[in-house]
Amino acid sequence: METELIKKEIESGCCSLGIELGSTRIKAILIASDKTVIASGAHDWENRNENGIWTYTISDIKEGLAHCYQTLKSDVKDKYGIKLTNLKALGISAMMHGYMAFDKEFNLLTSFRTWRNTITAKEAEELTSLFNYPIPQRWSISHFLRELKNNESYLFNLDYICTLSSYVHYLLTGEKVLGIGDASGMFPIDVANKCYDEKDIELFDDTYLEGEYPYSLKDLLPRILLAGEKAGTLTKAGALLLDKDGDLLPGVPLCPPEGDAGTGMVATNAVLPRSGNVSAGTSAFAMVVLEKPLSASYKELDLVTTPDGYLVAMAHTNNCTGSYDAWFNLFKQVIEAMGVEVKKGQFYDTLLNLALTSDPDCGGLLSYNYIAGEPIVGLEEGKPLFVRDNHAKFNLANFIRSELYTAVAAMRVGLDILYEKEKVQIDVMNGHGGYFKTAKVGQEMMASA
Repeated sequence: METELIKKEIESGCCSLGIELGSTRIKAILIASDKTVIASGAHDWENRNENGIWTYTISDIKEGLAHCYQTLKSDVKDKYGIKLTNLKALGISAMMHGYMAFDKEFNLLTSFRTWRNTITAKEAEELTSLFNYPIPQRWSISHFLRELKNNESYLFNLDYICTLSSYVHYLLTGEKVLGIGDASGMFPIDVANKCYDEKDIELFDDTYLEGEYPYSLKDLLPRILLAGEKAGTLTKAGALLLDKDGDLLPGVPLCPPEGDAGTGMVATNAVLPRSGNVSAGTSAFAMVVLEKPLSASYKELDLVTTPDGYLVAMAHTNNCTGSYDAWFNLFKQVIEAMGVEVKKGQFYDTLLNLALTSDPDCGGLLSYNYIAGEPIVGLEEGKPLFVRDNHAKFNLANFIRSELYTAVAAMRVGLDILYEKEKVQIDVMNGHGGYFKTAKVGQEMMASA
């Protein structure tokens, strides 16, 4: 699209904005009517481990959103010489799963638990048995049960439980809603009726809440919406949260907020049965849209949905690129200590391409990339390791390949179940995320996995 036409679209409010809150970066993308990306913004952030909990603060979220939008607004100004004031549509996605708990005034009652936490193994196992349905540690219901078992005092003031995308959507619209894909990472979904499983809600209420608390689980959960349904409009407060200059006009319609899994499905067009995608960045997960339900419940596989409600099997791992990012940062410090400056993109491309020249078996080198715990292989706490014996071929190319392999190795556990036990058929598998940023390398390594 020509620059003058883009300027007209921006000035007339014909562009759509998507904001995603990922694990290491908040990203904003402005899209023209022909789906062309015309501007972008970003804010880097990092979760922290506080008192054994991987978390972000409310300030992290609000300030990160505002800074991300400000960089987008500046990008529009720099490219087109105009001010961004109005939008045609707006959508929020964020890292799936986790636990946020609020009272009636929407005060956060306990620390935000991200997907990265591995503190709910007993609760996840108990719920899996109760529902006869795979409940991962990351899911909101696992964290909620942990709080109930700990008799946390704030539970008597509890009014709402949600994920990060639902919280941000509420900040912008005042609506307590959630797309079905992200909702399927909170509680089991009745796929036929596109709602929370009523039978499982009754089971949970009768087992854990009856007579103890003044609510049903159903009262606490966001209202489920499907892709395409109206999810509210941008309020004055929401507009000011994004744009502290006050230039952004309220009234913009929003789509249902979704998790990053749903984002990946849509971005790779993996929304129909026999299609799949792999998201590989801070975490890694392979998702396959199923033709029929699985024959059994597997702790190594999540069951979630597409944004319009198709059943999806997900092999999720908490760890992916974090380990080799840490090693690469160390290598970069060595170079800088010698007085050499190199751009990050060039540095990564150079190192990662070495993997294509390495031995197929990594020369006998062995890497364990578990920064965080890894439930799919039964590891409660992360302890990254690199191991070699005296006869291994210890060179840089082999080391890089070993780090790329370990980044996706645990995910293979879930995929083996899908392929070998369930005989799931896949016609196409696409990838996205930082693992694929260097051309060819990520594709080859992921294809091996």
